[in-house]
Amino acid sequence: MSNYQGKILSSTPSMDDPNFDSSVVFVAEHNEQGALGFVINKIFARSLNELVEFSSSPAFPLYEGGPVDQEHLYFVHRRNELIPGATPIIDDMYLGGDFKKTIEQINNKNLTSKDIKIFIGYCGWDTGDLEAEIAEGSWEVKEPDADGLFGH
Repeated sequence: MSNYQGKILSSTPSMDDPNFDSSVVFVAEHNEQGALGFVINKIFARSLNELVEFSSSPAFPLYEGGPVDQEHLYFVHRRNELIPGATPIIDDMYLGGDFKKTIEQINNKNLTSKDIKIFIGYCGWDTGDLEAEIAEGSWEVKEPDADGLFGH
């Protein structure tokens, strides 16, 4: 089984799911149970401070992470020393961690949009589904670039 954890997926013209039209996805987890990723190129209509529970936070960008579970926030970052409890993805990229500490670090301006991306929702694939979509040509697989991922 190929492992796509940490890879970038770009939807191709043969993608037949409108949720992923012109999407670029970062795969944060890929294992025998399936895969989890986030759309990294679609900014959400509201920023962090426009969500009621984060109204005292700065105007921090949010991204439309995917069509699954759009009631929760998820994040990918490269500041493991500031965010306890994160799961390594590849190199200096991490998934999640202590969200309360993360918000404190954003509010204190220790984390910027060059360090972290926050997503509403995610993309999920069951076992073998991502591999099948790649094999049928729906996704082009690319190597990750932390500066590109966090530079948007």
